[in-house]
Amino acid sequence: MAFDGITISTIVQELNTTLKDGRIDKIAQPEADELLLTIKTPKGQKRLYLSASALLPLIYLTDTNKPSPMTAPNFCMLLRKHINNGRITNIYQPKLERIICFDIEHLDELGDLCKKQLIVEIMGKHSNIIFCNDKGMIIDSIKHVSAQMSSVREVLPGRTYFIPDTMERHNPLTVTKEEFHTLLADKPMPLGKAVYTSFTGISPIIAEEICHLSGIPSEITPRDLSDDMFLHFFNQFSLYFESVKEGNFHPVIYYRGQEPVEFSCLPISHYNQYEVKTFESVSVLLETYYSTKNTITRIRQKSSDLRRVVQTALERNRKKYALQTKQLRDTENREKYKVYGELLHTYGYNIEKGAKQAGMSVAVLAAGAKQLEALNYYTNEMITIPLDTMKTPMENAQKYFDKYNKQKRTFEALSELIEETKDDITYLESVSNALDIALSEDDLLQIKEELIEAGYVKRKFTKKKIKITNKPLHYISSDGFHMYVGKNNMQNEELTFHFAVGNDWWFHAKGVPGSHVIVKTNGEELPDRTFEEAGRLAAYYSKNRGNEKVEIDYIEKKHVKKPAKAKPGFVIYHTNYSLIINSDISKLEQV
Repeated sequence: MAFDGITISTIVQELNTTLKDGRIDKIAQPEADELLLTIKTPKGQKRLYLSASALLPLIYLTDTNKPSPMTAPNFCMLLRKHINNGRITNIYQPKLERIICFDIEHLDELGDLCKKQLIVEIMGKHSNIIFCNDKGMIIDSIKHVSAQMSSVREVLPGRTYFIPDTMERHNPLTVTKEEFHTLLADKPMPLGKAVYTSFTGISPIIAEEICHLSGIPSEITPRDLSDDMFLHFFNQFSLYFESVKEGNFHPVIYYRGQEPVEFSCLPISHYNQYEVKTFESVSVLLETYYSTKNTITRIRQKSSDLRRVVQTALERNRKKYALQTKQLRDTENREKYKVYGELLHTYGYNIEKGAKQAGMSVAVLAAGAKQLEALNYYTNEMITIPLDTMKTPMENAQKYFDKYNKQKRTFEALSELIEETKDDITYLESVSNALDIALSEDDLLQIKEELIEAGYVKRKFTKKKIKITNKPLHYISSDGFHMYVGKNNMQNEELTFHFAVGNDWWFHAKGVPGSHVIVKTNGEELPDRTFEEAGRLAAYYSKNRGNEKVEIDYIEKKHVKKPAKAKPGFVIYHTNYSLIINSDISKLEQV
């Protein structure tokens, strides 16, 4: 997460533009560590969301309202008493810290003008919202921090507010060339780490970006830099933060397909492999990023039990497959034993027990009758057959026939079992892929139902009938053709064999688990662009998502068949076309 000093600076710029001189109309505390301020401005009513959550501290403008508890918490009541109808005179960020200060003017009970300060600290688990008077004394805070909880700073009513500087970090906006060199020169750590540990407001990603822009590897230590390299690095550092000083921000989110990877308020050039989406407002960016991220995180948490079931079954079947394959390799010599038996039947009658030589040139008994050298009439070559000296030649022949028959039976049984195990692995991998692309609880419900029917999950007895209303993904191609994507095996089955008709086109990533993609033709010929877009969908919704080149099989639906007794979503086809394409679907329109 790049919620660093640069992001805070962007937020401060936006809040100053939007909220400065506005009046606080309503104050609510929806959660124990959250505030929601409604502010009247000349441009209309605005809502400011403040969160000091240890897991997800945030601050942004929003249009979304949240229900408040029936009884307001003490901190909320205190703020209402002091700053309700107060005017926001200034919003600023001290140095480049992850702190936002709101200067507020209000009238006290006697009608005198008073000044207060609301301080929002966005510092991970140490995040807080602190309310101070004009002399810097803490009136109250949303989280109380005692001396037992922190040896660095107490956050309690009556204490003086200060910003802890435990790391002795410097302000990157005001650092000089000499200070820069002194701070970094002797640090025995990689250059990137030295940067973000020496200056306030710099995240590891930004430190990496500055190194990338300067052309200096972030892994080398500062002491490895020459004076010229140090000067070049400082100039690049200063140039980068010139945009911060000027307020020249460009909020963007970097996506891997539809999943947000990172956000930033300044371009990150070493993230060029990802799709970039630009936002006019940092508040919209934050709300978009975290709502999407939260959705994905929540679904992955909810799917953890199913993932565990699938992963356990996968590991078990992979071990079984490895063992069965090894046992199958042990039967590779079965034909040899059959030949041994046949040759012993052919030449064995010439061998007397204990004799040193057979009476024929095609079969020679070695000394001690421990082996027989005989002509293999299948290959016309001499071979050596080991013998058990305690058995007659015919008994040795029978021993080899028995060994051959046993291995033949093992081979036939294992060949069938291996195919079943392989099908199980392929099926479970397809379920794992379905869990990866699941975006809703309905998706998980359908996958769970599938696993119940397959016998991997036990059905819990309930009188309530489960209703599944989940539908496949629906896209429109650039040429107006409807494209459908199955999110799991049951949907794949439904799409391919019940929804699609003979002349519709079917797409699937070659040789890996993935979704079935159906393109409805309505009797028309598909343009090349639609083939490419459908191929991208098949690539994206497969295990090869993110690869630059993914091979896609495509064929008319009428040539796709389902084998007898096959698991849901399993198909076969013999004459197909192929294309190689990437998995970028950013330009496709989802319905």
